[in-house]
Amino acid sequence: MPTQAEKCATFVQLHQGPEAFIIPNPWDTGSARLLQGMGFKALATSSSGFAFALGKADGEPTLEEKLAHCRAIAAATDIPISADFEDGYAAAPEDVARNIRALIETGVAGCSIEDFDRSTQKMYDEGLAIERIRAAVETVRSADVPFTLTARAEHLLRVGPDLDSVIRRLQSYEAAGADVLFAPGIRTTEDLKTVTSSIDKPFNVLGVMLAGATLADIQAAGARRVSVGGCLPFVGAKPIVASCEAMLTEGRFDWVSEMEPPASVMARMAKR
Repeated sequence: MPTQAEKCATFVQLHQGPEAFIIPNPWDTGSARLLQGMGFKALATSSSGFAFALGKADGEPTLEEKLAHCRAIAAATDIPISADFEDGYAAAPEDVARNIRALIETGVAGCSIEDFDRSTQKMYDEGLAIERIRAAVETVRSADVPFTLTARAEHLLRVGPDLDSVIRRLQSYEAAGADVLFAPGIRTTEDLKTVTSSIDKPFNVLGVMLAGATLADIQAAGARRVSVGGCLPFVGAKPIVASCEAMLTEGRFDWVSEMEPPASVMARMAKR
């Protein structure tokens, strides 16, 4: 089992490579082990996926639940894990810093901090958002491992189309010391090129929102990391819903023929 420092170093190197990489989002320990067994080089937790696993809505899990979730996934895998740390579970910069210190202790290799206040459902004031990133950077830099901090600009996803505001915030977060930048909600490779050409740090894009774009297209547009958010558990839920409807409305069980053999799944999970 690699150490946390080794996982962190691997994560840093992935962002420096010439090729973009996919960082899919598990929702529990089993899915993390499965994705690792499939061959992905790093994983990122998902706030909505984790909430789904707990039977909660996105944003409802507590800080303690999130830390336990990250600790379990980091311990069960050999590859870097980046945590979707939402808004840091706090508004004040010093509280965000304290919570990130606790997160680093779980064994993950990085995290993202967003500029959307989950408690008020509003964007953080830009000045406060920058101070929050600065506090997070100071904490990360004082850690004993090369932890990767991703700063998220949420305007496109939470408010609406305003690429200029997003770019201004990303540039401010870059100046504040963030290692990676992320703006969920980009929907075209043209907009992606506009964003990536305005910053110098590696950029993460939510690939599932770029309709029809391939990994090659995304790489050509300047992104270095591609995540899928909370989509995987809900993609998985679709055949479950269909199978349940077949049982409830038609009394059918023939849906079992579409099942992935348990031995195949377990064999992939065992790959470490």
